[in-house]
Amino acid sequence: MNACATLSPEPTTVLTSSPLPQLRRLLVTATDHEVVITGRVTSYYMKQLAQESIRSFLGARRLLNQVEVCPN
Repeated sequence: MNACATLSPEPTTVLTSSPLPQLRRLLVTATDHEVVITGRVTSYYMKQLAQESIRSFLGARRLLNQVEVCPN
């Protein structure tokens, strides 16, 4: 069991290769038990889009979406 946070290449690749600049700026960290998304976006739609983009890479891990919505 690995307790240290590490970058998970699959979810990170999904967001860093997104055509949406707001998603490319989000940070994704992963452990054996969870994947955490952090950062800021301008709408709840973008927050949900980031979450759904990563969902297929979770496996048995839980997803914590800690993205903050900060409208312009």
